[in-house]
Amino acid sequence: RGNFPCLKIVLDVQTKKAAKCSGYDTNILSLLAGSGNSITCPGTKCYSHIKKPDVKWYKDGHQIKYRKSRPSLKLKQNEIYLNPTYDKDAGIYVCDYTLSDNITKWTVRTAVTVEVTAKNTIHPPNLLYPNGVVMLEVEVGKPLQLECHVQFGFETVSPMRVTWKRSNQENVNEKLNQETSVYAKGLKGHTLLHVATLKEVTEKDLRSNFTCFAENSVGNATAMIQLKRKQRVLFLYVLCSAISTLFAFVLCTAFIYQHWIEIVLMYRSYLVHNKSTEDGKEFDAFVSYAKLNSSESDSALINEEKFALELLPDMLENKYGYKLCILERDILPGGAYTDEVVTAIKQSRRVIIVLSPAYVSGPSIFELQAAVNCALEDKRIKLVLIKFKDFQEPETLPPVVKKALRILPIITWKSSISAAPHKKFWKCVCYHMPMKTTKRLGKYSLKGLSQRLFRLVY
Repeated sequence: RGNFPCLKIVLDVQTKKAAKCSGYDTNILSLLAGSGNSITCPGTKCYSHIKKPDVKWYKDGHQIKYRKSRPSLKLKQNEIYLNPTYDKDAGIYVCDYTLSDNITKWTVRTAVTVEVTAKNTIHPPNLLYPNGVVMLEVEVGKPLQLECHVQFGFETVSPMRVTWKRSNQENVNEKLNQETSVYAKGLKGHTLLHVATLKEVTEKDLRSNFTCFAENSVGNATAMIQLKRKQRVLFLYVLCSAISTLFAFVLCTAFIYQHWIEIVLMYRSYLVHNKSTEDGKEFDAFVSYAKLNSSESDSALINEEKFALELLPDMLENKYGYKLCILERDILPGGAYTDEVVTAIKQSRRVIIVLSPAYVSGPSIFELQAAVNCALEDKRIKLVLIKFKDFQEPETLPPVVKKALRILPIITWKSSISAAPHKKFWKCVCYHMPMKTTKRLGKYSLKGLSQRLFRLVY
């Protein structure tokens, strides 16, 4: 048989009362905010026969020490003193201390849960919304949420209650489908959102009163919401009318801008009295173009001469009813050329200038210069410039001619595409001609305008 050592341990067990162990059951503390409080490490008074331990305090993993930034927190005799106590002082505190019994050392660690509370409120609930009686516009047939915002003061044990009730004309209270959401609580209390849901607003709801009732240990408060039908039709009509009017205005403005010439011609043809016969002038327009001689005969000059002597009279005289003055046709020969030109221009209301390279570089440029001078003397004479072909202005042009070419409007001839009487070219020419009350002019303007309207619609 072997020899085994024998160890004898004597354990003396006493009750807390017999050991006079006070403060051992203080693991949960409730401290009043704004006042002075102390936190004691539980169990340190249970070892009166042992040297008083040195306690270390921890919170959130950090040892608690005195700091100048927090003079209200002090450590005295192994206790924490808070004066005053703040909301942030709540949490879990851990105290460590070491006990020595002869050669044996014991490490004791205890946790203390600290709750910071405030004084119970002395006020009943405060209804933030609705407040009093609120009229709420709703749409019949649509879902609706009725919100009740209530502010409660702080209470340690809060018997708060919030509910929505509906009362109709028969004074019958009905409970609604409702739910509650609580915002973050604090020492000053908390705000509660209580929502009642109507799946569909009915006519019955319009005749009912919806009451929010809130209650705590101090008292209660009520507020009411009444529903009325939303008047949305008037606003919708006003908005649609404003948009329609604006759209119509923009459309009319664009149409008038696009067809201004046709509108002016129709106005002249049908509504304006022809006063041109009363001004003492014989012709509606004097036609000036590059004169052709045998040594300069080519296709371009022939076309230009044909335009001035055949196409212009055919359109303006035969179709639009104007009276033109063509020097070779309407003025008897025998007089001085310059005098005849000036006299013919003064007897005309307009001067049509057919511009081309041969015109600006030839002797016919005198007629343009004479027309400008006559127009400066007689404000009733207007110049109508037609660019038959592109040209470069010679440096030798008189200054008054250069200025006229620069500031006066020019109508561009585009060969065969401008031949029809209702084309834009001829409308532009008639626009610059004197007012003429003739059904033929109105007929072509009306025809062109109706064709554009037809294309616009279809």
